[in-house]
Amino acid sequence: MSLIRSLTLLMAVIVLAGCGVSSDEELRAWMLEQRNQMRPRVPPISEPKPYKPETYVDTASVDPFSKDKLTSALKRDVVQPSTITSALVAPELARRKEALEAFPLDTMSMVGSLIQGAQPAALVRVDRLLYQVRLGSYLGMNYGRVTKITETEVILREIVQDAVGEWIERPATLQLQENVK
Repeated sequence: MSLIRSLTLLMAVIVLAGCGVSSDEELRAWMLEQRNQMRPRVPPISEPKPYKPETYVDTASVDPFSKDKLTSALKRDVVQPSTITSALVAPELARRKEALEAFPLDTMSMVGSLIQGAQPAALVRVDRLLYQVRLGSYLGMNYGRVTKITETEVILREIVQDAVGEWIERPATLQLQENVK
């Protein structure tokens, strides 16, 4: 048994001697040599192209941000209505405005309809107030005029400007809103 103990002790001493401080100078010298030999290979950068400045000549050219240029392009692209019909479609700017023309259509809601003296009328609510609307009344901020009143909707004809600045007609409706409080 003492022989086994002696061999185990001897092996432990040999293993511990191997773990001790060793001279790794050879390894460090090899690493330094490899680092010095290693050179990165970077391809050379090509010469930049010479810059040629362009001169801006504004004579006989139209300003690219001009409203006139945009208007002329839009007029060229849009099929022009006849001058007679475009003269007929225009808002009546000289007339006195009605109370409901101060509100946009999306703030109005139709809450009912009735017939007075064989003429249909609609009840329109705006800001918790009820207004009675008849055929020919004006509504909304786009010169909307009531053309038809049914039990479920008010149909209007609005006059708005298109992108070119021409007056065009646009249909609009107010639908009956139930349970509006």
